[in-house]
Amino acid sequence: MAQRLRGLRIGWLLFLSLYLFIPVQSVFAQAPFYQGKTITIVVATKAGDLYDLYPRLLAEYLPKYIPGSPNIIIQNMPGAGSLIAANYVYNVSKPDGLTLGAIYPTLYFEQLAKKDEAKFDWTKFNWIGSTIRSNNLLYMRSDTPFKTMDDVRKAATPPKCGGTGVSSTGYYMPKLFEETLGTKFDIVSGYQAGADVDLAVERGEVQCRAFTITSYFAREPFISWRKRDFVRVLIQTGAKRDERLKDAPTIYELMNRYKTSESGRRLATVVLSGGDFGRPIVMPPGVPADRVKILRDAFTKSIQDKDLLKEAQKRNLEIDPGSGDELQSLAKEVVAQPPDIVQRMQKLLGQ
Repeated sequence: MAQRLRGLRIGWLLFLSLYLFIPVQSVFAQAPFYQGKTITIVVATKAGDLYDLYPRLLAEYLPKYIPGSPNIIIQNMPGAGSLIAANYVYNVSKPDGLTLGAIYPTLYFEQLAKKDEAKFDWTKFNWIGSTIRSNNLLYMRSDTPFKTMDDVRKAATPPKCGGTGVSSTGYYMPKLFEETLGTKFDIVSGYQAGADVDLAVERGEVQCRAFTITSYFAREPFISWRKRDFVRVLIQTGAKRDERLKDAPTIYELMNRYKTSESGRRLATVVLSGGDFGRPIVMPPGVPADRVKILRDAFTKSIQDKDLLKEAQKRNLEIDPGSGDELQSLAKEVVAQPPDIVQRMQKLLGQ
């Protein structure tokens, strides 16, 4: 009898241990990777810059759509026209799915120009998505003699435009205008962020800046500048004129007027593809495919969230998203250029 009771006790204990063990194992197997984790978005500009405002908005909604609802923080890493942040994300951050980068859309210029400072392969970033695709413009202080691009073409002394690095619109757009329209600009680069260039314009250190149309209509000082006619827009890069800039010709209109060569037009196509990258969010190479998919899906759902869209409208942030798949394909396309276009790119970037 005692032996039988002992056997029953052992059997019961085995059953109990299995009953308790299996659910615990099951819970651990089902726990989402991102549960209890923190994702860092490395932003390539200063806090408050428009490139910073978009990822901050996105960070408020992404956790809702990531299984495990991780915490998301922003780490600003400005400098060198976004190269510092891009190199960090690509080479230093762990490929574990916990680091994202909000970088400039035209860093592929650096790769095409074979710049030593570009320590990445544009095609090997994991592309998560872009909050907006944007065309560019060039504004000029209204108190200068440069009222049109014709005035810039004829100027004995070229106007000074400010920029950060060669991958910033402040640098490469004036250079593109030189290559395609015959203008001449004196480009002062090395500013840490776009806001520093705008301050330099107010101080009179420089007279012009090229950057996105989105930024021009989204924030100060441009809202105040427009009210007091402090600056005028001389050119825009869209295929057609923006409704808000009806008096500013497009680069395509001017290329027709000035009879730009076919190779110049091809160069413009490559350069202006940066507008399709917009405000890209990337991850380093080597991140497990399932985590890339989780973040891409979360991005897509977040950018369609009605509350995010309402909040974006309140903050004057336009939304025109691009998917990770689209950006991944575009990255391969822009890097695969024939030698003559690469040479023109190198000339454009001063190499």
